[in-house]
Amino acid sequence: YVIHTNTPSYIGSHVTGFANMTRSMVDYFSEKTGTPKNQINVIPGWVEPSDMREIKRLAKEMGIKIVLFPDTSDVLDTPQTGKYRMFPKGGVTIPELKSTGDSKATVALGSWTSGPAAEALDAKCKVKCHILDLPIGLQGTDNFINTLRIAAGVNVPDSITEERGRMVDIITDMHQYFYHKKVALVGDPDQLISLTQFLVDLDMLPVHIVTGTSGKAFEERIRGILKNVVPGANVRAGGDMFLLHQWIKNEPVDLIIGNTYCKYIAKDEDIPFVRFGFPIEDRIGHAIFPNVGYQGGMRLLEKILNAFMERQDRDATDTTMELQM
Repeated sequence: YVIHTNTPSYIGSHVTGFANMTRSMVDYFSEKTGTPKNQINVIPGWVEPSDMREIKRLAKEMGIKIVLFPDTSDVLDTPQTGKYRMFPKGGVTIPELKSTGDSKATVALGSWTSGPAAEALDAKCKVKCHILDLPIGLQGTDNFINTLRIAAGVNVPDSITEERGRMVDIITDMHQYFYHKKVALVGDPDQLISLTQFLVDLDMLPVHIVTGTSGKAFEERIRGILKNVVPGANVRAGGDMFLLHQWIKNEPVDLIIGNTYCKYIAKDEDIPFVRFGFPIEDRIGHAIFPNVGYQGGMRLLEKILNAFMERQDRDATDTTMELQM
């Protein structure tokens, strides 16, 4: 099978092209046979193979059969087995894609990258869609788990509730390190919306937020999240790294969260830096360890905490160096 989509370079960004291609999967393959299937479609958005695997794990833990598309797990992160395989075992199959028209519901994660495909499937096959933020952080994951629970008519197992509890425990224990730290963010719209909400939930202060994807809807959404926390935050859709750097020079921050290109600003301004989003080209792990779900949230908390604690150790004198932090 060969499917196509129109991705003119003068319209939108890579996010637009990805959303169009995902919609084309619906246009070409989704069919309604009239025989309902006890399954849920999940459109994961622009995330890593590790995130897709985590989404599938959570659904399996809840006893829910899902069709995840697109699915790059066990395709872009295949293990080294010593045997050559022309076609990896992972990914979504053509029969699964065709069956999406008979599913009970569709859960789309990220309105920018997944919303168009979910709406197209609703229009084509009358499969009800739920468009959510990416399940990054506590609130985002809660909404995802609850939507899956309702759509599938199941209960949340204790194992997932316990994962959530461990994440809450980390937040409670380490709150002193998060409280009112100023943060600069750069990335794609869907990731930044969920990340901003997560940081606000941690009592952190996102003061500079830039995405390269144009659209006033993004700015309005971010300002809505920050209106009672950082009402004067700098938010720009269609911005760039130069703009972000100028904002940071005018109002310094305690932490930068973004892709690999942020490291130049972090070095110039001597600011702790956490890699997040796309692309990450100078570190490993982003394709192996998830950022979504409670497990991913705990990893993100660890990375933020380690950045702060390593800076505290670096700047400590011989007499102020703490053994236990």
